[in-house]
Amino acid sequence: MHDRCPHAPRRLSEGWQCVSTPAGACATPASLEAFTQWIDAPVPGTIASALRANGVADEALAQPFAHSDHWYRVKLSGKGKRRLRFNGLATIAEIWLDARKLLESDSMFVAHDLDVDLDGEHTLHLCFRSIAPALAAKRGRARWRPKLAQPATLRNVRTTLLGHMSGWCPAIQPAGPWRAVELIGDSRACIDNVDIRTSVDGSDGILDVTVRYFHAQEQAPVRIGCGEAQATMQWTDAHTLTGRVRVPDVDLWYPHTHGDPSRYAIKLGDIEVGEVGFRTIEVDRGADSKGFQLVVNGVPVFARGACWTSADIVALDASREKLDHIFGLIRDAGLNIVRVSGITLYESDAFYELADRYGVLVWQDFAFANFDYPDDEAFRASVQREAEQFLMRTRRFASLAVLCGGSEVHQQAAMLGLPFDAYQQRLFNALLPNAVAEQRPDAAYVVNSPSAAPGDTASMPFGTRGGITHYYGVPAYQRSFDDVRRAQVRFASECLAFANVPDDVALRAMPNPRAHEPRWKTGVPRDPGSAWDFDDVREHYMQSLYRLDVPRLRYENPERYLELSRAVVADVIGAVFSEWRREGSTCAGGIVWNLLDVRPGAGWGVIDVLGAPKSALHGLARVLQPVQALILDEGLDGLDVHLVNETAREIRARVELACLREGAVKVAGGSCDVVLQARSVQRVSSNALIGAFFDIAYAYRFGPRAHDATHVVLRDTDTGDVLSEAFHFPDPSVGERRDIGLSAIVEKDSDGFSLVVETAQLARWVHVVDPNYVARIDWFHLAPGATRRIPLVARHANVSAAPEGDVCAINAIRSATYRAA
Repeated sequence: MHDRCPHAPRRLSEGWQCVSTPAGACATPASLEAFTQWIDAPVPGTIASALRANGVADEALAQPFAHSDHWYRVKLSGKGKRRLRFNGLATIAEIWLDARKLLESDSMFVAHDLDVDLDGEHTLHLCFRSIAPALAAKRGRARWRPKLAQPATLRNVRTTLLGHMSGWCPAIQPAGPWRAVELIGDSRACIDNVDIRTSVDGSDGILDVTVRYFHAQEQAPVRIGCGEAQATMQWTDAHTLTGRVRVPDVDLWYPHTHGDPSRYAIKLGDIEVGEVGFRTIEVDRGADSKGFQLVVNGVPVFARGACWTSADIVALDASREKLDHIFGLIRDAGLNIVRVSGITLYESDAFYELADRYGVLVWQDFAFANFDYPDDEAFRASVQREAEQFLMRTRRFASLAVLCGGSEVHQQAAMLGLPFDAYQQRLFNALLPNAVAEQRPDAAYVVNSPSAAPGDTASMPFGTRGGITHYYGVPAYQRSFDDVRRAQVRFASECLAFANVPDDVALRAMPNPRAHEPRWKTGVPRDPGSAWDFDDVREHYMQSLYRLDVPRLRYENPERYLELSRAVVADVIGAVFSEWRREGSTCAGGIVWNLLDVRPGAGWGVIDVLGAPKSALHGLARVLQPVQALILDEGLDGLDVHLVNETAREIRARVELACLREGAVKVAGGSCDVVLQARSVQRVSSNALIGAFFDIAYAYRFGPRAHDATHVVLRDTDTGDVLSEAFHFPDPSVGERRDIGLSAIVEKDSDGFSLVVETAQLARWVHVVDPNYVARIDWFHLAPGATRRIPLVARHANVSAAPEGDVCAINAIRSATYRAA
């Protein structure tokens, strides 16, 4: 139920104050008189977000807040029975009303309801205690000790690992009411909760709704509507309504790459309750039972996306506006899945609502990662409550497709030498899957990420040829591109981690934006204990692909170093996903690590801390569209062009291939008409297109290369529109730059500003540099004589300046300067 519903619980978001004290300094609210430095506090939020709101700089927020005490207070008024709902308290918390302690909580992932009798003015206190005693408590002996998060006894505490992972994210430890505090019962018609389930029966959608009111009702007839379909609800008691609506010939919800994410509005009488989608989810494990492919409404889906961290690492509760912007970028890039990793937390309702709206599948890890978790009765009871609350809260969302026990628990144990039986845990094998079967039987369950195929006890959990893997052969382990095919990945729930360099505007937000210096390195992720970081990974591929002396380039020409750093990740990402999407590939999905940066710098994110897409995201967009041409180098067999059509319609198209010398002169080529069947991938050989021998991959090397690029266009034969383009460079090194005739002008219409970019010769990795605007289409190749119109989006709401900047290409000796008239 959304906040705009007039009978929804009232958020207590105004008038809060907070103060920090040494651990154990105040046993009760009465002891707080000695502490006078109370500050205004946003709720939901954390002590870190309160300090940020009061002017403390982000870099000063990396503190061990979880090891101090923090008190929040707010005035509460009313008369009669009310219910206080605390949706998330991080992490060891007490709730006090006036001088009475009403509740203690030891999990940031569990919500609490408290029924109270109000009689005029009251003061509500929340105390967030130091987690140190919980860390020191004995809870059995761990069979392994991972290095990811410290201390190892974090396994005993139900809190996020964000803030506790050195080298991965800022050390901003969460403490505070990170989810909303609500007051229920202000009006007679106040709704306590709405439980919504959807299912599909043949061609119909089934909606089951239970509405519970806080106060007893008169039990008058109530109609429930789902789109145009309606039914009368039944009173089971004075507080509870139930009803079922059958939606005939329902329009099913699809990920946006494969159809429309159709949704239906639900109305309780004249009250809008929200929207739902109807869909089915299955897993196809393949003929050998070792694969993993999501099947939505009977349609196999190549899942591609990125892992989620947090859109606000400080408050942990990002605004709907910010989330909406991010999901727009996800859709535009052709991504159709987001994985919420076990190192993070359970996201807000707004997150899942937007995933529904944008047609993005959600792979949700339960909040477990790396550790050997306790198995005592109290821990199991807490986790049972945590899982059930999350599943009940989110079961109306069609986007929630995969539920996973956690992240890298099996991998961590196996890499430390433990045999299969030693790292099996009842938590993942029984408790969590049983909760999923009870509350979300319409979603797939995966025991861990990564994990071997069900029943396979002989393979490593991170093996690539079966089950779910985290594939880092390319790039982290610096393998050649041949490894992508040799690995025979079935599904990569993590892959392609790079230190992705943001644009110049984001770099200027850093204290020192010069590459490789100490302050730069604080923004570069590394695995704990490793002798290398992800700058080193990126530089390896710069050297091997572009044949550069990278250290020398970095200190002699730092601007060129940054430009090519951005280009190479787009090259590598494009090559890997082209391999995975080709005809005959074993792979059914890849999820990049990560979607968002959590601090300024060259982080794992494909979107920077300012919300701007990096070259990596644009590189993904070049190879992940629903209708896509891809080029694969098959060596002595030349190039194969793979044509993907994920839509439900047949497409009649023409494939045009041209081999170019010096970026403009066509030396070979050919074309053919094709019919792209719905939901299909087909292959066309370059030899068949050209019709004669031509060393298009420069594999035979009978003399110097005859060309330096191959350009493929997939064109709709009915409209002439370009559906997709692909490029191949037999020698990917950059070589000497030249004047390629790049030009750009600014145009303005009712939709805003656009750039019109042209080039006389082929332009490699065209990109826009503008301090006030972001190009919606960026980091792309432009064929000779071609024109591209690029919408410009203001970087923030109060931009008043007109567009002014440069259009660059990595093979151009000069950029094209533009300025709006």
